[in-house]
Amino acid sequence: MPVKVFGSPASAEVARVLTCLFEKDVEFQLIRVDSFRGPKRLPQYLKLQPHGEAITFEDGNVTLVESRKILRHIADKYKQQGYKDLFGPGALERASIEQWLQTEAHSFDIPSADMVYSLAYLPPDMPLDGRGAGGGLLPAAGMHPSHRQKMEEMLQLFEKSRKDLGKLLDIYDQRLGEEEYLAGSKFTLADLSHLPNADSLAADPRSARLIESRKNVSRWWYTISSHDSWKRVKELQRPPSAEAPF
Repeated sequence: MPVKVFGSPASAEVARVLTCLFEKDVEFQLIRVDSFRGPKRLPQYLKLQPHGEAITFEDGNVTLVESRKILRHIADKYKQQGYKDLFGPGALERASIEQWLQTEAHSFDIPSADMVYSLAYLPPDMPLDGRGAGGGLLPAAGMHPSHRQKMEEMLQLFEKSRKDLGKLLDIYDQRLGEEEYLAGSKFTLADLSHLPNADSLAADPRSARLIESRKNVSRWWYTISSHDSWKRVKELQRPPSAEAPF
């Protein structure tokens, strides 16, 4: 009986779990659920997450709704199949992986999601030069007050997330100058968990610089995003109209 994943591959929560399933060669059934389509949501299988993500994972009599707990479950239960180093061979390695999983969850996830959200709202041609919302970036006329207020809020959110991510990625860059991956010499859940939001950052030139301007982070990102597991998730994220014909 394959495990079941309810949600949209476009969700960071779902993408994170699917990547892990591919890495571990675990058979699964994906039940695509759009969390923004009213009655079609299948609410009995969904629990909304911060930033609007949603996933429900079923493995026999186990039901989980938080992606990092699901990663741990998959890596532990199926440790003897697929890629075997996701959760480390021993207590010392696992402690390091847990440390970076916590860092991703508490320090990377929110500012990266906030940056992606703000950039989705801000016009692509708007200069984001670090002067902030009060630095004259918005035109003085021709904008409805409510729209201007929203733009100001998004600029402030962008600036805050850029500062927070910049400080964090400086720490990452130092760490990745010492080790090939965050938790050591091998690709683990610590790296995998970053893939969805880091991919969104890398996809927009306005945020990609956060990665590209840091030599070690850039090398790390190129390496982990080249994994076949992530490429397969990216294929699942393509809209039906963009899928190659059979």
